[in-house]
Amino acid sequence: MTEQTHQHHAIDYIEITVGDLAEAKRFYGEAFGWQFNDYGPDYSGIRRPGGDGESGGLRPGEPVGVGGPLVLLFSSDLDATAEAVRAAGGRVVEGPYEFPGGRRFHFADPSGNELGVWAEK
Repeated sequence: MTEQTHQHHAIDYIEITVGDLAEAKRFYGEAFGWQFNDYGPDYSGIRRPGGDGESGGLRPGEPVGVGGPLVLLFSSDLDATAEAVRAAGGRVVEGPYEFPGGRRFHFADPSGNELGVWAEK
């Protein structure tokens, strides 16, 4: 198994908001052969081909079809990145908060696009 590496401030993970998690897993599994890691009833990670880590996730939410996938960047210093976002004119809209793989926050850029940033524990 190869070791997954993350690059500071690079696009690292994509989350797709879905109306029905079970149906989305069925669809993506049948259409593309995707496999998943389940983290309770409200989240499934999309396994990378070959099973080495995850490249994204499926999460239930509304409104479906508006806003598109959530792009996640990686940070080696989450708190410093949150401060840099604020200093550059962005707005932290959620977090930082802990999740099973580390910590993360969501921000809106000056155009209103929402992205997330995560860091390992």
